[in-house]
Amino acid sequence: MTNTVPSKVSVIVPVYNVENYLAKCLDSLVNQTVQTIEILVINDGSSDHSEQIIQQYAQKYPDKIKAFNKENGGLSDARNFGIDRATGDYIGFVDSDDYVTELMFEEMMDLAKKHQAKMVICNIQKVDEYGNVTQKLTQIPNMSEKITLENHFSVFSDVSYFACNKLFKKELFDQKRFKKGVHFEDIQLIPQLLLECETLAQTQNFHYQYLERSDSITKTHTEKGLDILKAVEDVESVFENSQYADKRRELKDFQIFEGVYSFLAYLAFVKNEQSFYKMAAKLETFMKDREIKIKDILKYSRFDKNYLLSLPLKKKIFYLLFFAGQKKLIRKLI
Repeated sequence: MTNTVPSKVSVIVPVYNVENYLAKCLDSLVNQTVQTIEILVINDGSSDHSEQIIQQYAQKYPDKIKAFNKENGGLSDARNFGIDRATGDYIGFVDSDDYVTELMFEEMMDLAKKHQAKMVICNIQKVDEYGNVTQKLTQIPNMSEKITLENHFSVFSDVSYFACNKLFKKELFDQKRFKKGVHFEDIQLIPQLLLECETLAQTQNFHYQYLERSDSITKTHTEKGLDILKAVEDVESVFENSQYADKRRELKDFQIFEGVYSFLAYLAFVKNEQSFYKMAAKLETFMKDREIKIKDILKYSRFDKNYLLSLPLKKKIFYLLFFAGQKKLIRKLI
């Protein structure tokens, strides 16, 4: 009788100036019920006390925590650094100001093995600094634990492309890495990884706790938002050579959800007038090049519900004014 070696998960935690939140994050990881875990904590050039906290945990949990120090290179660079050094069969990502339930990686690894899934997804809750749940984000409602993509490819355009609420088979990263020096690196990479999968698995448990920080200054939205459109373009190129290249409707829905709606949600907070008009023009070119009509956008459904109708009133008004060409009126509202 052969002994099967238990699968191991590598959890990658990029760290940059999060001294107030790091201990809670690391506590949630060292207390995971899965025993076969390595936690790669990558200090990406922090200037606060994050490094001291990392060293304390590395000394206390030498069997679980692997600590690394590198020059600041940004989130993608830190994640890639971790991927290059991961020895697990599966890879997960946790942001260093967030935390997770103790069962998260055990359940997600079990699901991956049970359904031979290369990607597993869990739900997210937004929490405040007191641990109060402020919003529940269900990722794939009304679908079973096992999702065969050939039969349910609508998830390609419906799912939210966060890296942190997913577990990945390590082989998905054999030829892929996060794109450096860009914003919205998750939108750029995670759909490409999904296109390599035949099967997804999901749990309806809200394992990932996304912290809405009171000390984070609202970032000014800038022309960096154009990276959303570039991310969609990168995914389109890979889509054309994928096993799902014939699924044109889902590709168009992806273009509408990420390229139009996500982009507009970002554009709504661009204060600089010149940048706003430049980005609006880029979006119109994006739509024209892909023959995305206003009626396509208005009819777009996510998880079988009309997306526009599901939005808060303020967003609805912003989107409808934009589609009606009333950009000057929008500028007065921003």
